[in-house]
Amino acid sequence: MQQYLQNKKGLVQKVFNKVYDKYDLMNDFMSLGVHRLWKKDLIQWMNPAKGKKLIDVACGTGDLGKLFLEATKTKEKVLCIDPNQGMINKGKIKLKKHKNIKWLIGSAEDLPVSDNYYDYYTISFGLRNTKNLNKTLSEAYRVLKPGGRFLCLEFSKIENSNLDFFYKNYSKLIPLIGKVIVGEQEPYEYLIKSIDGFINQQELINLMKNNKFQNCRYRNLSAGIVAIHSGWKI
Repeated sequence: MQQYLQNKKGLVQKVFNKVYDKYDLMNDFMSLGVHRLWKKDLIQWMNPAKGKKLIDVACGTGDLGKLFLEATKTKEKVLCIDPNQGMINKGKIKLKKHKNIKWLIGSAEDLPVSDNYYDYYTISFGLRNTKNLNKTLSEAYRVLKPGGRFLCLEFSKIENSNLDFFYKNYSKLIPLIGKVIVGEQEPYEYLIKSIDGFINQQELINLMKNNKFQNCRYRNLSAGIVAIHSGWKI
């Protein structure tokens, strides 16, 4: 399943080239800091065991990798992959004390890693930015071990009409906030369009099932502003 905006030549790369330096700060402003709680919710639902391997795709500056290591207190390597070099560089600086995080440039649709290797695959606010959802989910399935688990945190569809009205009006302010904080308005105009055009919770469940994942479920957070999707390779 191809995504229209994300397939416009160079658009996503251009967007993140402009915002990586203040990516974390802008996330705090846009979500009022709640994105940190959403990520903790994902790790809590994962309930990771020690000695397990994690691949975090579209990792940004490595928040999920850090939370995973803190939850497991493991010396196992975490692989953080992102297509943007600036984002990777920012993550390396932010998490320099975590020597067991490995950083790699790579695309979610074509991961440069072995088959059947990881126990957990996570992608946080990155699935929406991929060019092809089926290719991304197929790659996630490929790199997981049998018994491995896929977890995705992504903006979704609000089920309360009053909250949805408020959120859509708040969203119109985000490009203006981006202009003030980052000095760029265009990346956040893309952000709002990409959220609005993304599939709903059940549609993502169906795509996961079509790509062989089993026991697929989702949890809404903040009334569906975001959702965590979970599936297993069996």
